[in-house]
Amino acid sequence: HYLTAPRPGPAVIRVETVREGRTLSTATASLTQTDPDGTEVERLRVLATHTDLSTGPEEVRTTAEMPDIPAYEDCVGMDLAPPEFVRDAPIVHRLAGRLDPDCVGWAVGVPSGRAGTRGWFAFADGRPVDPLALLMVGDALPPSVFDLGLSGWVPTIELTTHVRALPAPGPLRVALTTRNLAGGLLEEDGEVWDSAGRLVAQSRQLARAPRG
Repeated sequence: HYLTAPRPGPAVIRVETVREGRTLSTATASLTQTDPDGTEVERLRVLATHTDLSTGPEEVRTTAEMPDIPAYEDCVGMDLAPPEFVRDAPIVHRLAGRLDPDCVGWAVGVPSGRAGTRGWFAFADGRPVDPLALLMVGDALPPSVFDLGLSGWVPTIELTTHVRALPAPGPLRVALTTRNLAGGLLEEDGEVWDSAGRLVAQSRQLARAPRG
């Protein structure tokens, strides 16, 4: 849960173990910062359940379908995004993400109206994506509501991510969709697929709609 907007600078993380089991363990974490007036302010509250993904059954039964995305080299680099987007999201320079050309019409004033974003995720330095990094993958592409012709900040209120498997090497396919924007709020569902064609992460977030 994203409680208040953080500021660049030091932060304190406090972790509390809730339960330790044979295969699952649960913990909470709180990230706080100290304001200029000396007040400690909580920025983030996390509830996480952990397991060892390498020890689970190998059987996979799924009705999910891997998104059809053009080859990595045929997609549009996120570093080519409008300057104002790159300025507001400097993390773009640390990523080698690419977007499906069919999903970037919003960047030139021609959104499709489908409220979807598809593309590839990878790190610019080439390092592999581990389970911890998977937590951010579903929130690393431009918001799907940009495809509705909206622009601006889309602050996350709550984000849930299910890490389902250890990803195979290589860029990850990512598909984001929004089905309902109402009352100034929206949901965004994400799927992350690895190079072996396996669904390795699922996410859902509740966010405020942009005002643009």
